[in-house]
Amino acid sequence: MFVRSLLIAFLVFFGSHISFAQPDSTATPKGKLIIGIAETPPFVEKQPYGYSGLSISSWKLVNEQLQAEYEFREYDDLNSLLAGIEKGEVDMSVNPITVTEQRMKRMDFSQPYFISHTSLVQRRESTLLRHIKNFFSWDFFKVVFLLLLVIFIFGFLAWLFERKKNREEFGEGFRGIMQGFWWSAVTMTTVGYGDKSPRTTGGRIIGLIWMFLAVIIISSFTAGIASSLTVKSINEEIGAVQDLQRFDVTTVNSSSSQELLELYNIESKLFNNEMEAIQALLNEEVNIFVYDEPILKYLIQQQNLEDELEILSQSLKKDYYSYSFPKDSPLLKKINPVLIRSLKSMEWSALVEDYK
Repeated sequence: MFVRSLLIAFLVFFGSHISFAQPDSTATPKGKLIIGIAETPPFVEKQPYGYSGLSISSWKLVNEQLQAEYEFREYDDLNSLLAGIEKGEVDMSVNPITVTEQRMKRMDFSQPYFISHTSLVQRRESTLLRHIKNFFSWDFFKVVFLLLLVIFIFGFLAWLFERKKNREEFGEGFRGIMQGFWWSAVTMTTVGYGDKSPRTTGGRIIGLIWMFLAVIIISSFTAGIASSLTVKSINEEIGAVQDLQRFDVTTVNSSSSQELLELYNIESKLFNNEMEAIQALLNEEVNIFVYDEPILKYLIQQQNLEDELEILSQSLKKDYYSYSFPKDSPLLKKINPVLIRSLKSMEWSALVEDYK
């Protein structure tokens, strides 16, 4: 009994002085970090002295607290970078990778460090040129053809009644048919030259019917012609993702824009990088380039393409850029708290302002 009491007292005394070390979620990662990147101006840019850009600056701000050793591993394009992250070839990536449902199944993401939008770029076109194209569209010529057909039908009916009893005004054969066509056109437009007029009962009945119908038909056909000149411009206004089905669309392979287009079953031409897609747009291979707005703005400005390309005011969706990690990476818990603190700093606000 004495021994047991002594043992208990021993444990109580020394146990009160024992502290169990808890793992620090923000401790410096051990070993050199391999950070995967792919050149994506203005977020990741390769310079003679190394790498720069908003994403690189954000990582340097985070690493001021982590004090981790690291090196960048460059990939040729976004597709190969994502594959490298998923396979664990790198410890993480600071590239501006949009968080999507499909990507979350393949890798882990940090707190978003930048909010963007998916936007649309098209070639600039003058208003006059657009109206000329619409004027010579198939819709316009279809309406004009139908109008001429109706005029011909009533002119032909009038000629059938007038061709024998009114040969002076409605002659025989092809010449007479054309005179009937002329009378029908003049009657429909209410010009009323008076050079031709039906004299037979049947011809006058046709004329009476045609006069009343022409008022309705000319109004409808005028509206149709006006519509054919304007509807194409209206249709070019894109209000939703589904409206892209009327256009030849391009985007970058493995991008979140591609996932969006595939979600709505919109066919698109894929390129490995942004400049290839922009060149296809300039070469009129496609009508619309769908991609991340800040990257589009930067590339258009850097390439002096403001007079040739324009970013539409509509945005298709909001994007959240985050650091990416292989699935179940322990680094996520270490870096996330530091990243959140960095995003609240004045240094980060100043960096974002510089890139706007």
